[in-house]
Amino acid sequence: MSRRLSRRAVTVPLALALAAVLSGCGAGDPAPASAPASSKGDATTLTVLAAASLTGTFTELGKAFEAAHPGTTVRFGFGSSATLAQQIVQGAPADVFAAASPATMKTVTDASMATGPAVFARNTLQIAVPADNPAKVDDLADLAGPKVKVALCAEQVPCGAAAVRALDAAGLKVTPVTLEQDVKATLTKVELGEVDAALVYRTDVIASGGKVRGIDFPEAEKAVNDYPIAVLSGAPAPEAARRFVDLVLSRQGAEVLAKAGFQTPERP
Repeated sequence: MSRRLSRRAVTVPLALALAAVLSGCGAGDPAPASAPASSKGDATTLTVLAAASLTGTFTELGKAFEAAHPGTTVRFGFGSSATLAQQIVQGAPADVFAAASPATMKTVTDASMATGPAVFARNTLQIAVPADNPAKVDDLADLAGPKVKVALCAEQVPCGAAAVRALDAAGLKVTPVTLEQDVKATLTKVELGEVDAALVYRTDVIASGGKVRGIDFPEAEKAVNDYPIAVLSGAPAPEAARRFVDLVLSRQGAEVLAKAGFQTPERP
């Protein structure tokens, strides 16, 4: 396989996908896919669709938001930005979208489903290897070794597109044994010992809590991902949506993101 990854579609049936990914900040049953975010009296349900790499940080921010806004429940759908963008375009009921790349956000803005997205974080790739690194991977070139089993994200999702840019910058041809649909699934292959290495975000290596080891490589600077966020057009809870976006863009939001390893983008 060339360094250009498979372009197979990532779209899944809308109702099934949303039923699988929607969840509240705390414990509880997932919301039915057909149930939109809503506001009734003092009770508000806010639905946020966000890139899988934001799972930890947004869950923390969601709890802070609920504490600051009694009566509001934040429900999240985490997954591939490309898949979530397609769900939004197809009519998925949601209030906020946070993507792992401008390209996936553009899918939504081009469909007039959101306007004025703001970049709130940046993320870079690392090579993730098992803690004992049995394949002795030290740098990006090692991933091209014929005996090294590598997992990558599919090219149509942001972590996969970033991997392609990094490999292109290094002039490397890597043949992955698996292409995953989001960064969490890609990292899991390393955690389970099914592969020797994977290209994932630095933040996901940190979130693994020592299950994997991260290796920096210079070409990662050629593949930095900006993360935009926007209130969706026709959001059922637009006021709560704007307040949540404000929280993400605030100093408090930046501190939570920085703690997880995200970079703070330069503000105009």
